[in-house]
Amino acid sequence: MAEDIEEIRKRKFMELQKKYLEEQKAQEEAMKQEMELEAQLDAIMRRILTPEARERLGRVKLVKPELARQVELVLVQLYQAGQVREPIDDGKLKRILAQIDARTRREFKIKW
Repeated sequence: MAEDIEEIRKRKFMELQKKYLEEQKAQEEAMKQEMELEAQLDAIMRRILTPEARERLGRVKLVKPELARQVELVLVQLYQAGQVREPIDDGKLKRILAQIDARTRREFKIKW
């Protein structure tokens, strides 16, 4: 009886260990895919933004990462649609940032 319990424990431990390793592998794969996506996104940003605009987007990313991500996605869509013919300079990027920020900004009213 004690041997059966020990055998069940060993089997359960092996199952848990296998499940943990599978989860670890899935997390590593997801991280790898995310890094590849980031590299592709960075390459596209280097092509379509001037150095000043890239620097501004980097600063925005530090303060408002969700806004920066939305701008990056919009720029990639424009690039893939062939609508970006010349590099986007700092002034154009400012206007794009302002437009997207205005669309996503929520206004809060506090009533007393």
